[in-house]
This record gives sequence, C-alpha cells and structure tokens, in this order.
Amino acid sequence: MRRDSRLSGVLHVLLHMAEFEGAVTSERLASVMDTNPVVVRRLMGGLRDLGLVASEKGHGGGWTLNCDLDRVSLRDVYVALGSPEILTMGHRNEEPTCLVEQAVNAALGTAFEDAERLLLERLGEVTLARLSADFHARMAKRGLCSQEPEPDVA
Repeated sequence: MRRDSRLSGVLHVLLHMAEFEGAVTSERLASVMDTNPVVVRRLMGGLRDLGLVASEKGHGGGWTLNCDLDRVSLRDVYVALGSPEILTMGHRNEEPTCLVEQAVNAALGTAFEDAERLLLERLGEVTLARLSADFHARMAKRGLCSQEPEPDVA
C-alpha cells in the first residue's frame, strides 16, 4: 500500500525555508529533501497559489516564505496540497444490496468520518511556528545553532 507523504514533505521544506535568509532555490530544497527539484516545484505550486510561499525566477530567485508561521496551521498546508485522501481504507462496495454489508458500511463509515474529523481538528491546532519551535528545541538539545541547517539534521 502506497502512502501519500506530501504533507510531511512540504512541512519539512517549509521548516527548512524558515531557516534560510532570502530566496531558496528548488535545487537547494531538493538537496535538503534528497529528491528531485521537479518534485519540490510540484509540491510548492499549491502553496504559492494560496499565498503561503512566493517564487521569483532568474538569478538570485527561488522560493520564499510568504506567511506568518504563527498563523498557518498544518491543516492550512494540507488544504494547500489539495486536501488529499486521509484514509486509504474504504468500503468494499459503496452501495451494497446485502444487508450485512450495509451494516458493515454504516459502522465503518462512522468510524472513518470520526477519524478524519479528529485528524483535521488536530492538524488545525498545530502551527508552523510550533513545529519550528520544536525543531529549535531539538537543535539546542544537541548543542547546535540553527543559522542555516545542514542538509538534514538526523
């Protein structure tokens, strides 16, 4: 089963961007993410459309944060990604004629709805600033400074 890791990836990119002075190229972000610059550009498109990041072409160009980390929740970023499916589980048949399967669908449907609602609620409670503060606390615990992050602090 394939997992959709775009939200995790975009949050990773945004936190790295918060550490850089000025614009950051897709190539630099791709290096941090150990991926291809095309993947970074694809991920950033929805964020740019919602005004969370900005991009500039040409020499000295790249991506910049265009938002206040205190005002952007993980749910906002999830929406900027197009609100991808949260659960990969689903009903065997969406409109069953079998009464047993109807009972199963009703029970599972309620559980799926509850799980999605809870996750979206929790994502709405966490801001990018909170993630950044957690990152900085982890850096301080290791005795590192955070001017420009290493490719990835493991």
